[in-house]
Amino acid sequence: MKKILMAVILLFVLFAGFLTFRFGSALSQEGNPFPILSSISKLEFTNSSYEQYSKTDKSTRFVSKNTGESRYVVVKDIMKKYGWDFKEQLGAGLVFEKNGQTKVVETRQYSRHYILSNIPNDVLS
Repeated sequence: MKKILMAVILLFVLFAGFLTFRFGSALSQEGNPFPILSSISKLEFTNSSYEQYSKTDKSTRFVSKNTGESRYVVVKDIMKKYGWDFKEQLGAGLVFEKNGQTKVVETRQYSRHYILSNIPNDVLS
């Protein structure tokens, strides 16, 4: 019984250490990290290029892998799927156009490995 308890405690400590090492200070930058970590785990164990982790009245938030030079390709693909054309990048904001309308998708690096995107809901309808 003691061996099982020690093994469970050891696994918990290793898991907590892995999370701290992998995400570091990013864990507390968005408030409650569990929705994002849950979406990241889905992202890692599926062939999906992005996962939704939050939705409000105005926007939907997604997490995707940071692929380095082409880290915004996933966001551009999501927007293209809904008929929006990429125009330019303004810092961490990506500007898209469709039928004379302009929308900006905000992006933010969550950790060295992941990018968070904030897409307006009227784009996704």
